[in-house]
Amino acid sequence: MARPLRIEYPGALYHVISRGNACQKIFLSDADKERFLLFLESGVEPFGYRVHAYCLMDNHYHLLMETPNANLSRILHRLNSGYTTYFSRKHKRTGHLLQGRPRALLVDKDTYGLELSRYIHLAQ
Repeated sequence: MARPLRIEYPGALYHVISRGNACQKIFLSDADKERFLLFLESGVEPFGYRVHAYCLMDNHYHLLMETPNANLSRILHRLNSGYTTYFSRKHKRTGHLLQGRPRALLVDKDTYGLELSRYIHLAQ
């Protein structure tokens, strides 16, 4: 059975969560976190998204992002595959880094956006 399609539309706000495969760490150093943020930043111009909040934990990350275009799947594919390639080469490993596809929950800007932003900022 095919997985359900991701709901995407222009101007949507998402809470994105991606975890390490089998709860393994996806950031082993501050340099790994900095490289992830560079990948995140490098996609802003070509895809036009905005990151309102983020939190990088050892074994997962949270993003609160807005997509002016309906292109979240392409954004996350580029971000996760780029970072996984970097991580695997740097740490000389093979196999999956991230567990399945990232969760992307639609967020109501008016009622839940601010509360979620607080949660993400305090999660560290």
